Amino acid sequence: MADAARTDELVAFFKALSDANRLKIVALLAAGERSVEELAAKLGLTSPTVSHHLSRLSAIGLVSARAEGYYSIYRLEEGALAAMALRLLNETTLPAVAADVEMDAFDRKVLATYLDADGRIQAFPAQRKKELAILRHVVKAFEPGRRYSEKEANTVLRRFSADTARLRRHLVDFGFMDRQGGGGDYWTAEAATR
Repeated sequence: MADAARTDELVAFFKALSDANRLKIVALLAAGERSVEELAAKLGLTSPTVSHHLSRLSAIGLVSARAEGYYSIYRLEEGALAAMALRLLNETTLPAVAADVEMDAFDRKVLATYLDADGRIQAFPAQRKKELAILRHVVKAFEPGRRYSEKEANTVLRRFSADTARLRRHLVDFGFMDRQGGGGDYWTAEAATR
């Protein structure tokens, strides 16, 4: 599914379910089939309003209708709801919606604020998310897969700050680097190299 089509489908799905009355209709239909008139009476709405909500839910395939005499009887397409949720709300679909968003813009803004022209940290930010942006930048100076002694790690970190102990500690504490206990080697964490 193309990213634009996926985004459009997600928007339609969320719009259809973004109304409290439509959610109540879904809940009532989950308990059993109902006519427009029955739904209107239970919800205290007019039949045209309920018909409008049902048409929105029908448009994305969540409800269907069958004729029974003069009435249309609506039912929830539970299989469709489950299939939509699995297809649209999975771990690969949702991130793809933001594929055209520039993910590094926040980090660049933080780095421009907290680093001087030579790339050295002028001050450590108080906010964790801003410090994480700096740490993401600093860890790039380390070669993935290579082990660094504490002295070698300090040499790399001095390019960014005289407070190498703080940088080492935070790189490890926030999962950007791993280390061998007791002043042993340092290396980039697997997650930091992705």
